[in-house]
Amino acid sequence: MASEWVGSRILILGGNGFIGRHLVKYLLKNELVSKIRVVDKTPVEMAWMNQEHKAFMDQVEFVQVNLNQPTSCPKAFDCEEGDFDIVINLAAETKFGQYDGVYEESILKVGINCAREAAKRNIKRYLELSTGQVYSYDKKASREDSKVSPWTGIAKYKMQLEEELAKMEGLNYILLRPAIVYGIGDRTGLTPRLVVGAVYRELKEKMKLLWTADLNMNTVHVEDVCRAIWYILQHGQTQEIYNIVDQSESTQGSITKLVCDIFQIEHDYFGSVMSNLAKLNLSDAVEESNDKHILPWSELCKREEIQHTPLSPYLDQELLYNKHLHLDGSKLAKLGFKLVHPEVREQALREVVEDFIAMKIFPKSVKP
Repeated sequence: MASEWVGSRILILGGNGFIGRHLVKYLLKNELVSKIRVVDKTPVEMAWMNQEHKAFMDQVEFVQVNLNQPTSCPKAFDCEEGDFDIVINLAAETKFGQYDGVYEESILKVGINCAREAAKRNIKRYLELSTGQVYSYDKKASREDSKVSPWTGIAKYKMQLEEELAKMEGLNYILLRPAIVYGIGDRTGLTPRLVVGAVYRELKEKMKLLWTADLNMNTVHVEDVCRAIWYILQHGQTQEIYNIVDQSESTQGSITKLVCDIFQIEHDYFGSVMSNLAKLNLSDAVEESNDKHILPWSELCKREEIQHTPLSPYLDQELLYNKHLHLDGSKLAKLGFKLVHPEVREQALREVVEDFIAMKIFPKSVKP
């Protein structure tokens, strides 16, 4: 079974994004496929890639297409050698706090357009990357059949897309729901918290956080996500859902400790009582917090002559809710998948920062 898919032709939609670039690297380094086509609306030159990822992207075919137009999909899928064997959909808006219309266009419409095209061509495997934020946000670890209650805008439209995929005849789809994905090149997972840590090192102040240390914020390394994608394509069943999460049981407390250890700063929590008071007017509390962080970050970047950076200490209100992200990854483990990054380690987060410093989009003066 495993060898059946080696040498396949693979189409990666949204392949210039954070996960896509790592997936391309994984497939090429391990010589797993005969052809890779990356489709994205953003070219490599504008995607904030490091030199290693750019080098891998030079080895694949790139097609620039805006997939929210159904008439554009054939251009993405047409291949002289014949239809692709595998299609992976990573094309979606990943920024939090956007308007519903943005998510409807970039998640729901794009996903439906691509899935319909795949069904029409009878693609052998179609993998959709969803999110663990579709589950209910209580403390109990969510299995694939647990209650769903999407609590971010991204999750709301990912859930709608999942429901649409289930209705499509002839679509050989598999769903993967990850925890918070981190690793080199991440801009929306743990990186905003790293940027905030750098700001507090600059301010020489103690960082204070809403809620408590035990708020679940489960994680998974991007390399394990890529490995899981390939593993599920080989061993998973169509119309099935799989969670991907590491074994860290990460919480706000454990992640914050790593960030503070890196930047040698102290932290504390407002606790439930004060946080619930802030919750009464959370938008104002979040705006005040972001205002405090953004100006020092801008000054840091200006001082080091960083004129353009995609990194920001801005934390959207959605990321500051008292809502648990707690996933059960046992289904994938029982399938035989093994993690290479079972725990979040300080070194892995340091590598993220060091990579951004090398790209000259993160101020090196705040690195201890």
